[in-house]
Amino acid sequence: MFCMGGSDFWQESCFLPRRGCFLEGAQIVRRTVVSDQQDRIMRLFIEEAKEHLDTLENGLVDLKSTMKDPESVQEMFRAAHSVKGGAAMLGLDSIKTTSHRLEDCFKVLKDGPVKQVDQTAESLFLKGVDTLKDLLGRLEGPFGLRNEEGEKLVQQVMPVFAQLETHLNKLASGKVQAAGSGAPAAATAGAVPPNFAVEVMTLLKEMLQVFKQKESPASRSELTAVCVRLYKLGGKIETWQNLVKTARAAIVNPKNSYKVLAPLIIKELKEAGDLVQVGKVKAIVPSKNLLLLAASPKPAAPADPVAPAAASKQVALPAEPKAVVKLLLKTFNKKQLSEIAKLLVNAIKSSN
Repeated sequence: MFCMGGSDFWQESCFLPRRGCFLEGAQIVRRTVVSDQQDRIMRLFIEEAKEHLDTLENGLVDLKSTMKDPESVQEMFRAAHSVKGGAAMLGLDSIKTTSHRLEDCFKVLKDGPVKQVDQTAESLFLKGVDTLKDLLGRLEGPFGLRNEEGEKLVQQVMPVFAQLETHLNKLASGKVQAAGSGAPAAATAGAVPPNFAVEVMTLLKEMLQVFKQKESPASRSELTAVCVRLYKLGGKIETWQNLVKTARAAIVNPKNSYKVLAPLIIKELKEAGDLVQVGKVKAIVPSKNLLLLAASPKPAAPADPVAPAAASKQVALPAEPKAVVKLLLKTFNKKQLSEIAKLLVNAIKSSN
């Protein structure tokens, strides 16, 4: 009996290390799975945050025009809000704080009585977005975003947000008048870097490399990002910034091919950079060809009601409702979908 007990004890003691190894292996697997999930979530957050940054930068390139469209201002507010929410869930305090302060400032534009903004507000907004972009870039880098780095950048940008909120409140109360386009550009020409033309050429070389890529929404987004940097490079020189805005408008129009855009935009921006360098900012004017490319595409002529068959060939609606929704999302932009929804609601009401 004793021998059997000893034998049983020996077998059990031999099994324990194996069971310990098994449990340790299971913990390693569990940690690996959790780590992989966290990595996927982080990558997803970074990709979505980049899209929200594009929304913010594109809206801020011409904030005066953006202000005319409440939906665009709302979209910028939502972009900052989304980054804040994602950063909060992942414990990215510096990104959360920065995007939260941006959200607060966009809320003033969205809800407040600010009817017109000036270049000061535009510039301060861009500084805030630049900090957010810097934080995300570090997060995506090989070493990640260290807490001390993030905290340092947040401390540096907090005075900018305080200045921005104060300025927006003054604009809302009428204590500060938004500067008009007639501001003397020559007076601010000295604010540009002494090697302005060289910096412009550096950015234009980047732009040219993107123009060599395949035409796609992603590459057009890269081009608009270069436009943002060119815009900020010009300080408060409105003739330069107006040219960059015009170039950006031509780029975002999907009907304009890169073969047409590249030589024209590169040439005009290069020449304008040289003019800024020598102080001849008043001579910077977009060409007629660039203005034509930047013009919004004309809406398609209404379909002939006598020929419904021809119209039906343009868009064939699937039978499944979900497929119809997907087709509509691919075919129309947000404004068009909003109008379609209103028409459908009115049609349903009138038919009852």
